[in-house]
Amino acid sequence: MSCPREEREKLERLIVGPYGVRAEDTRGRLSPEEECDLRTCFQRDVDRITHSKSFRRLKHKTQVFLQPEGDHYRTRLTHTLEVTRLARTVARALGLNEDLAEAIGLGHDLGHTPFGHAGERALDAIFPEGFKHYEQSLRVVDVLERDGIGLNLCYETRMGILNHTHGAPDDTREATTVRLCDRIAYINHDLDDAIRAGIIRPESVPIRIRLNCGETNSERIDSLVSDLIANSKDGELRMSDEMWDTFLYFHGYMFSDVYTNPVAKSEEDKVQGILEKLYETYVKRPELLPDDLRVIAEHEGRERAAVDYISGMTDGYAMEKFGEFFIPSAWTVK
Repeated sequence: MSCPREEREKLERLIVGPYGVRAEDTRGRLSPEEECDLRTCFQRDVDRITHSKSFRRLKHKTQVFLQPEGDHYRTRLTHTLEVTRLARTVARALGLNEDLAEAIGLGHDLGHTPFGHAGERALDAIFPEGFKHYEQSLRVVDVLERDGIGLNLCYETRMGILNHTHGAPDDTREATTVRLCDRIAYINHDLDDAIRAGIIRPESVPIRIRLNCGETNSERIDSLVSDLIANSKDGELRMSDEMWDTFLYFHGYMFSDVYTNPVAKSEEDKVQGILEKLYETYVKRPELLPDDLRVIAEHEGRERAAVDYISGMTDGYAMEKFGEFFIPSAWTVK
């Protein structure tokens, strides 16, 4: 009698089309494992990421706005969930593997720094080898998670995570789906947050975006996702020419009016100083690192260990450690 995993793999032969990746066709894991009776390999990847510590920390990492006053601004975790939901929708509509798309979506930003892209730029300037969050995301799942054991994910999940920003010639269609949905998600929810913060007025959003995509966050997302699904065929994910041009224009508008807005970014200059001082401290005093990071310091160098530790911090924890090291605390006479 077949087990639930085998039944799901049989079903995938029907619902995953010729351009998707069926779980039974995976290129495997870094370290071979026995199959689970209940879940396919990509379902196991989803669960491993969801239960990881780095995934939980995303809820306290900045998406765009540092320390916003309000409960409804996106964090790196809510961004990740929005990307993943869009990716599953597109994957289902196009006959791709939803579980693989979900695994890539959930894991794509695990290596993101505290303080959003300001933190990424800071570490990239500090660390001699340079720092890219997508490379760090792969390092998290391969090396850092589970106290240095890693999550041992499938090849397709790992490469989708690594290439989610720029893509690669041999991307799976599921990886391409996540890359596009990542961009669709962040330009829309970042605009929504900018309007909520009063940085952008709804009526000041360019008329081209409002006419072609819609007036509200849900209308804009629906327009972009629906166009992507309607125009993708024969294994090629694409939008109509008009929507693609609008999408690129929308992306450019967000960079010119939101991502570099002096009001939204007024506190970001402080990030460089905070992370730089933390980096100097951990390089000079590796004994302050957790046990698993001290092992990395011994084998890969103090600089690598310091960056691994700092990039995994939440915004609050980075500021807490900075305060602990560099801000005098109150004292009393006993």
